[in-house]
Amino acid sequence: MRTLRILLVDDHVLFRKGVAAVLASHSDIEVVGEAGNGVEACMRARETIPDVILMDINMPEMTGLEAVKQIKQEMPHVRIVMLTVSGTDRDLFAAIKNGADGYLLKNLEPSALFDMLDCVRRGEAPVSGNVAEKILNEFRHPTKNIEHASDYRDGLSPREVEVLELIVQGKTNKEIASALSIAEDTVKIHLRNILEKLHLQNRIQAAVYAVRQGWVTEDGRNKPLGG
Repeated sequence: MRTLRILLVDDHVLFRKGVAAVLASHSDIEVVGEAGNGVEACMRARETIPDVILMDINMPEMTGLEAVKQIKQEMPHVRIVMLTVSGTDRDLFAAIKNGADGYLLKNLEPSALFDMLDCVRRGEAPVSGNVAEKILNEFRHPTKNIEHASDYRDGLSPREVEVLELIVQGKTNKEIASALSIAEDTVKIHLRNILEKLHLQNRIQAAVYAVRQGWVTEDGRNKPLGG
């Protein structure tokens, strides 16, 4: 298994060192750098080119939300997971809008952190349970821009729509592959195509977008436009 290279970003040194110590217990994970604010995060990301950044939100000089947006613009391939005490809707959806690939709360157990990092390896979206519930609550308030949404959905192939429906259900790539009887690598290709066609950055954005536009229900069932 390829080593996962991680950049830690948090203004609390003790917390940062604690996470680094926990991660050091796994030989397939390497902490390639640390940063204490958003400005340092951008600099260190350019220097180290990590696979994953674990990013706090509330930091001096530049917040994690600002740093996510800047880093994603420069290095869209870098996966950024918010690791924060903030569970507010405002921070959650700002992070998703700015391109965050996951959102975890700091009260998770070390074993859960490793599980979430395995999700990142597979190209999936690590989200804490209560954060996932907030996203579902947001699903219950779809926008009305259905006509514009139709233009985008019409650009998706039938298979891509099926993949999107399963993403909304929270299925992993492996589960999607099994449900559709296709290879997991094929799922990744479909997901990449979906994101490109919808001009989105990650699967969380795709799921939120699909439901808020009224394409599918929050349990992943397809809905006819205008119905």
